[in-house]
Amino acid sequence: MKITLKPLLYSVFCGLLLLASCSSGEVSPNKEELTESKKEAAEEQRLAEGKAIYESNCAGCHNSDVAGSPTPGDKADWKDRMAQGVEVMAKKSIQGFEGKKGVMQPRGGNSTLSDQEVTNAVFYMVRISQ
Repeated sequence: MKITLKPLLYSVFCGLLLLASCSSGEVSPNKEELTESKKEAAEEQRLAEGKAIYESNCAGCHNSDVAGSPTPGDKADWKDRMAQGVEVMAKKSIQGFEGKKGVMQPRGGNSTLSDQEVTNAVFYMVRISQ
């Protein structure tokens, strides 16, 4: 019995194609799911960066109520502030602010912080205070 190589290779090739085309049962994520995943990843990154800035620059005052600073996690302290929105609070934190209860130095007294770093720290404090 003589087996020729071409038909054998052809059969193996067709078999591999058939196997490759089989579905594993998993559905590829659609565009909305990918977009949502990217948004979630960006938010997680922003929170991590905000936490790092908070811990190294903001916690000294905000954890000990210096100059009337609101304590992150204290919902009563943050309720009225959060009603203004993160953008307004970030702007006040960047520029400095004197309110009824306390004083916020521009950039928390650290002029080397970027607007984005300050905004991320505010975002972090708001998020853990909700």
